Amino acid sequence: MKTLVVFYSLEGNTKLVANMIAEELGAEILELKPKKEIPKGKFLKFVWGGKSVIFGEKPELLNQIPNMEAYDTVFIGTPIWAGTFAPPINTFISSNIIADKKVAFFACNAGGGSKKCFGKLKTLFINNIIIGSIDFVDPAKQNKERVKEEVKAWIKKIS
Repeated sequence: MKTLVVFYSLEGNTKLVANMIAEELGAEILELKPKKEIPKGKFLKFVWGGKSVIFGEKPELLNQIPNMEAYDTVFIGTPIWAGTFAPPINTFISSNIIADKKVAFFACNAGGGSKKCFGKLKTLFINNIIIGSIDFVDPAKQNKERVKEEVKAWIKKIS
């Protein structure tokens, strides 16, 4: 069976970590791309992101989602917005039946909210085995080798 790394990244942090995980595991990767682009300006991002999270929005995605039956392990990566996962992750979760899989979560943030985010994600994957979770604070601004070593150590721990 195969491993899939699914993620959404607005500013490149989650994408950086997703690529490291996929490379380390030889996994397939799926970057979720909303049909309507999410604003990147600091103020607009917080207003739009906060509103989207509060209302549980599920933006339409441009991606073709693969058959989830083909995977036994799924890594899900997200930025943390208002203490939870980004709306494109909400779309992915609600659009797919994901059961009897090994699931791991990774999140990127600017300084908090991962515990709450992971708690919410765990409630949505009760028919799966949660193998681990990890968060990164602004990984694109950190030493890339250090981030890569952290990714490798985490993968080794949950494998």
